[in-house]
Amino acid sequence: MPPLFSPIARFLLLMAAFIVVVAGMRAAESILVPFLLSLFIAVVCSPLLSGLKRYGLPNGLAILLIIAIIVVGGVLVGAVVGSSINSFRGDLPEYQQRLLSLSDALQQKLTLIGLNIDPAQWREIFNPSAALSFAGNTLASFGNLMTDAFLILLTVIFILAEEVQFTDKLRHASSDIDQALDALHRFTKSVNQYMAIKTGLSLLTGLLVISVLWVLGVDYPVLWGLLAFLLNFVPTLGSILAAIPAVLLALVQLGVSDALMTAAAFVVINVVVGNVMEPRMMGKGLDLSALVVFLSLVFWGWVLGPVGMLLSVPLTMTVKIALENFPDTYWVGVMLGSGSGVNEPKAKT
Repeated sequence: MPPLFSPIARFLLLMAAFIVVVAGMRAAESILVPFLLSLFIAVVCSPLLSGLKRYGLPNGLAILLIIAIIVVGGVLVGAVVGSSINSFRGDLPEYQQRLLSLSDALQQKLTLIGLNIDPAQWREIFNPSAALSFAGNTLASFGNLMTDAFLILLTVIFILAEEVQFTDKLRHASSDIDQALDALHRFTKSVNQYMAIKTGLSLLTGLLVISVLWVLGVDYPVLWGLLAFLLNFVPTLGSILAAIPAVLLALVQLGVSDALMTAAAFVVINVVVGNVMEPRMMGKGLDLSALVVFLSLVFWGWVLGPVGMLLSVPLTMTVKIALENFPDTYWVGVMLGSGSGVNEPKAKT
C-alpha cells in the first residue's frame, strides 16, 4: 500500500505540529515553568528516594523526609538570597554608574593614542553594565518563583508518589512489558545519573565561588555562588556568563588586580570541576554538540524566559537520552551529540 503522504508532506506536517506545540508552550509559560522546576527537583531527589526505600523506609515516610529536607533548604536559601537580591538591585545603579565611568575613561585613553571612537557609539557597543543588569534580572526572576513555592512543592510530592507506583501501572498497560520496562529503566537511570552528578558538581562550583569571593572581599558572594550553581547546568557558556558580573563587580569595587584574581579563580574552578572532575564522574555518554547547547540556550530562553535558559541543557539532555534509548529515534539522539561516546541502541526483540 503506498504511503498516504510524501516525505516532504510528512516533514511539513511535523514542522507544523512542532510550531503549534512551541507556541502553546510559550503561551503556557506561567504554568510550565513551575512544573518543569518541580520535575527537575523530583528527578534530582529520585535517587535519594530509591536509596531510602532500599534501607526499608516506607514510601510515605521516605517522601516526607525528602520534602522536609527540601523545605528546610529552601527556607535557608530563600532567607539569605532574597535579602541579598533586594540589596544588590538597590546598589545596582551605583555599580552601573561606576562601570560607565570606567568605560568612558577607557574610551578617552583610546582616543589619546589615535583611536577616535564616538562616545555614543562606544556606549552602545561596549556597555559592561548590561552584564550586571542581566545577572540581577536573572536572579530576580528566579526569586519570583518563590511565590509559587507551595505549588512547586506540592507537585514534587505528587511526582515522587506517582513514581513509586508507575512501574506497576506500566506493567498493566503495556503488552510488551519487558521491552517497555527495559527502555524506561535505561532512560530513568541515565537521566537520574546525569542530574544527580551535575547537581552535585554545580553545588561544589557554587560553594567554591562563594569561598573565593568572600576571601577576596567581593560584595554579595552568595549571589554569585548561586548564579554559578545555576549556570553550571549550561556547559561552557554558563561558566562564562556566571563569571562576568562577579569580575565586573570586583573591578569597580576593588580594582584591576582583584578583578584579574577573580577571573583567574573562576577559570581554575571551572577547569578543575568541569574539565577534570565532571568527565571522570559522568563519563562521555551524555555529551551534547556545542551547537546544540547554544541553540538550546536560545530556544528554551525564548520559550520559557530566564528559567528556561537555566534548564535548557537538562531539558535538551533529557530529550537526547530519551531519543537514544529507542531504536527508531536513535539517529536523532546521535545527531544531537558531539559524535563520541554514544551507546548503541538495544535491538528490537
